[in-house]
Amino acid sequence: MKKKWLAVPVFAAALLLGACGDDEAKTDENGKITKIVAGTEATYAPFEYMDDNGQVQGYDKEILEAIGEEMGIEVEVQNLGWEPTFNAVTTGEIDLGAAAITITDDRKKNYDFTDPYYEAKLLMVVKEGSTIASFDELKDKKVSVQISTTGHLAMQELQGQTSSSILAYENLPIAIQEVVNGTTEAALGDNAVVLEYIKNNPDKGLKVVEDDSFEVDELGFMVKKGNTELLDVLNEGLQKIKDNGKLAEITGTELE
Repeated sequence: MKKKWLAVPVFAAALLLGACGDDEAKTDENGKITKIVAGTEATYAPFEYMDDNGQVQGYDKEILEAIGEEMGIEVEVQNLGWEPTFNAVTTGEIDLGAAAITITDDRKKNYDFTDPYYEAKLLMVVKEGSTIASFDELKDKKVSVQISTTGHLAMQELQGQTSSSILAYENLPIAIQEVVNGTTEAALGDNAVVLEYIKNNPDKGLKVVEDDSFEVDELGFMVKKGNTELLDVLNEGLQKIKDNGKLAEITGTELE
């Protein structure tokens, strides 16, 4: 899914100092974690989005809150943006990233991840009259993606890292809108997010194309490298909501 990856600008750290302040994880007198602060990018429904009251909602927040309920931990989710979330975890300004982040070997070099909580797969979005039927057909096409996602990486592998035919945007809805506008012939994104967009925009004249060549990706919550205390707590809570069915209730899917 939001299998995004990109180096985070250094200046983002300064921007985040005011945003996060003293909101980082809190512990009681016995050292038990009592509050965690997560960063997200709330333009990725159904995993994260802003409601009419300006509050973050979505699967990731609900899962964290369910874990928090099991483990006696207060949860706060801040809408920081994609790259700033990675940077804030690195600097310790927040405790974890909760933004439909795909677990990859490259990311595991710099961060630690919980056990998976969702399995995702890429989908293509094209206009209803398009004849595109496979990923390979995008080789010479203009394609829009969300910057630094696995969709972006997949297109770079297909067309080359410097291809001018790959148009990368801040979020997936903008990338899909470029298909509607005719700027690109296809958009590439994660299944749950793409299907949510199509459901909410039935009049856009779009359709979804699947390709069996796309592998299943696993999503996890991301913590600072070496933060085993928080990782163990999250994994314990995650296992509990897997066992009691709460995770499947939230996401509507069963993990294999």
